[in-house]
Amino acid sequence: MTGIIILCVIMSRSISRMLTLSRMPQAYFCAMNFLPAEIEQYAEEHTRRGSEYLASLTRETWQKVVMPRMLSGHLQGRMLSMISHMVRPKHVLEIGTYTGYSALCLAEGIQQGGKLITIDVNDELEAIQDKYFALSPFAGIIDRRFGAALELIPDMEEEFQLVFVDADKENYPAYFELLMKKLRPGAFILFDNVLWSGKVLDDPRPSDLETIALKKLNALLTSDPRVENVLLPLRDGLMLVRVV
Repeated sequence: MTGIIILCVIMSRSISRMLTLSRMPQAYFCAMNFLPAEIEQYAEEHTRRGSEYLASLTRETWQKVVMPRMLSGHLQGRMLSMISHMVRPKHVLEIGTYTGYSALCLAEGIQQGGKLITIDVNDELEAIQDKYFALSPFAGIIDRRFGAALELIPDMEEEFQLVFVDADKENYPAYFELLMKKLRPGAFILFDNVLWSGKVLDDPRPSDLETIALKKLNALLTSDPRVENVLLPLRDGLMLVRVV
């Protein structure tokens, strides 16, 4: 009987995992790196290591969480940390928390007395976020909120100097327009996955809302006089935007 119960639990978890994966955008299953593997490895090896709790978070994400490739990872994480140190923001906004890796990287450059607000639409990964926020020196400055970012952001009173967007791709253009109402000149926005595994080079099907939105965003940022932008071919494409 015990063996039957264990088998049923395993089957239930497998079915749940398959149903979750079936709802993921197809681009998540495609290659996210455009550099040759040996060049990618060389870049990783010649980038300063992050903290041990980030390494532990990476391992646990890959072991326990669906679609661990959504994790920013070492190279992009160090880039987020570097940008945060360069900007020295008082307030950072993150849209899309996942397991908390990118929030911890962004928190490294925040000024004393500052704060990072991270938003996610669901609380499924709250436990792993709590664990690693507590292990870091930044637990006291990370303000995690659950809900729809498009609904939460208009009521925020903080002035953000740095924003990182890594959430539902079909809403990227809407996030940009909303953020532009709240950001002052000199603020920076980072949009992740703007190359979308190369799908931005294709003519998307009408049902491919993610690719359509990303192509719209990329074109908008390149022509909008309110901002300057650089598309970095890092991992799956990182768009760096400065409000002018």
